[in-house]
Amino acid sequence: MEYMTQVILQCILKLEDALTFLIKVSKRSKSELNERVRRESLETLADFSLKLTRGVLLYGPSGAGKTLLASALATDSGAFTLRIDGPEIFSKFFGETEARLKQCFEEARCKSPCVILLDEVDSLCSRHGERGGTDQERRVVATLLTLLDSLHVHQTDVMVLATSSKPDSIDPALRRPGRLDREVEVGVPTPDSRLDILRKLLAGVPHNVTHEQLVNISRAAHGFVGADLASLVSRGGMRAVKRVTDVTITNEDLLWAFTQVKPSAMREVLVEVPNVRWSDIGGQHELKLKLRQAVEWPLKHPDSFTRLGITAPRGVLMYGPPGCSKTMIAKALATESRLNFLSIKGPELFSKWVGESERAVREVFRRARQVAPSIVFFDELDAIGGERSSSQGGGSNVQERVLAQLLTELDGVEPLGNVTVVGATNRPDRIDKALLRPGRLDRVIYVPLPDASTRHEIFTLQLKKTPVTSDVDIEELVQGTEGYSGAEVLAVCHEAALKALEEDLMIRQVSRSHFLTALTLVTPRTPPSLLRLYQDYLNS
Repeated sequence: MEYMTQVILQCILKLEDALTFLIKVSKRSKSELNERVRRESLETLADFSLKLTRGVLLYGPSGAGKTLLASALATDSGAFTLRIDGPEIFSKFFGETEARLKQCFEEARCKSPCVILLDEVDSLCSRHGERGGTDQERRVVATLLTLLDSLHVHQTDVMVLATSSKPDSIDPALRRPGRLDREVEVGVPTPDSRLDILRKLLAGVPHNVTHEQLVNISRAAHGFVGADLASLVSRGGMRAVKRVTDVTITNEDLLWAFTQVKPSAMREVLVEVPNVRWSDIGGQHELKLKLRQAVEWPLKHPDSFTRLGITAPRGVLMYGPPGCSKTMIAKALATESRLNFLSIKGPELFSKWVGESERAVREVFRRARQVAPSIVFFDELDAIGGERSSSQGGGSNVQERVLAQLLTELDGVEPLGNVTVVGATNRPDRIDKALLRPGRLDRVIYVPLPDASTRHEIFTLQLKKTPVTSDVDIEELVQGTEGYSGAEVLAVCHEAALKALEEDLMIRQVSRSHFLTALTLVTPRTPPSLLRLYQDYLNS
């Protein structure tokens, strides 16, 4: 008896989901020869008090293919398919939504074996309070719960496949065992999956894109779901059609479309990152190398890290005086590494509503995981990562909860994967020590005021854009900007150009006198006390 129990349980576990088992058994029931097999199979399950799963929830980001996958499963099973679209079936009239649901489930029983596709179930059964928790919403939830429970009572061959892009918004009662008790995540495709999707999308389209070119696009399309890839091919096709003479889609068409299409999961939080390159940032060569080692190398050379038994840093903290290009460096890092970039300013996370600030932190990291590899950049990190001991005097409980949530995300139960956290601050002494321990922001990098060599590069880059007279000496400008930040060096160039325009709006070049005047107007604003603080922090 124990042996038979193990065999039956193993067979059930080997099935990919309860839908496959139920429909296969139901298809056998259509044959008179196999009616006995079906009955004995169900009786055997009853003997061991095993219940078939009647509800499955497919969840994942919008455009990932949840509805398409559910439809394909239902079609492949050969069962009758009945689709219920959550937003369409919802009615403002009293009792009409409940009546429609009952009618659909009754039709499914009459036409069993049947698969009910319940699309966007969160629009029907949201948590009480999500939209006010009206009596009508409660009645709809109660009706759907009753209908799902009735599938077990009547032992009908009906399976419910529900989809949602907001699983946390669904009423918890719907997700308990016996209802939608199997949950399957339809996540963001891997590079190999993206390659397969691109092949299928281009299969019936005239193109001359090679396999290697498709591989490169699939690897670069971090966070793209099926709908995004379809939009990519569609835009590339539209560009090809405009040529009229040759409508064949080329690699150049897809690369152009790639710059126009953004991952669906990023549209709500994506900050448009300028096309910033390392070459656009003067000097800071050692700093650039450290950041590349921490972020770019683990992604491009994972075998080397594995071979030496080391793990990639999970986070990097940059600190230094204001105006030293910390934010610009983070953007250049994302651009050069071809990573998705989420930029968050510390104060933006705070909300007056209880729990909303922590939810905002969770949402940022959830999206970062969806579109990984990615960089989450926290500007003004001291605003949310301040020391908890000092928060009793000048901080708040909200700040402590946000910090606790941030620590949980950095080393919590759910792994970060290919998500790198980069923080920037002007006051490293105010950062809670828990954030800086190994495994969190374990790479701390000082971004100092630009030295003479760096200021020379900044002036050289800037004067390529600004026409100047022959008497302008970069070395003189470098010597005159000792103690200036990078932003202040740029301000000198900007102020000199404005002084030239004050003399003559039609002037074509900026002269030495304009720069000398600008040097008297733009002065260094980094106090010596702050520089001493950085030096003490660096020595500690």
